[in-house]
Amino acid sequence: MDIKDIQNLIRFVAKAGVSEVKYKTKDFEINIKTPSAAAEGISYIPQQPVYQQPAPQATAPVASAPQTTPAAPANDDSKFLTIKSPMIGTFYRKPSPDKDVFANVGDTVSVGDTVCVIEAMKLFNQIESEVSGKIVKILVDDASPVEYDQPLFLVDPS
Repeated sequence: MDIKDIQNLIRFVAKAGVSEVKYKTKDFEINIKTPSAAAEGISYIPQQPVYQQPAPQATAPVASAPQTTPAAPANDDSKFLTIKSPMIGTFYRKPSPDKDVFANVGDTVSVGDTVCVIEAMKLFNQIESEVSGKIVKILVDDASPVEYDQPLFLVDPS
């Protein structure tokens, strides 16, 4: 099948109003997908309210909310040390579903203690604490995806 045949097939699919066509021979395979009219309409409708609503509301509420919200974590960050994720993956508090959690709020951890497991590409990596102290807050829910350098635990070093 040459390029002109492919272009003709694409034009035919577009005129027919079909959303997907698969064409296969023993030496060649092509899949053609076109967006449906309903999907285009749905994606366009939510965009209008998004542009209209934030402009009037963004000036008053957004200005006051960021001033109060970052002030509290800034104080927490200065008092506590953070254990961060060294990789992207899925955060687990337990080594397996039938075992106890590695660390709870109030537990004391030392450098080298395992605090959680992060699964990446079917490999379970034990994450060890790089700080010593008492865990004051767990920042991630069990079985949640985490990003590189995302805070996982807050630790009080005193």
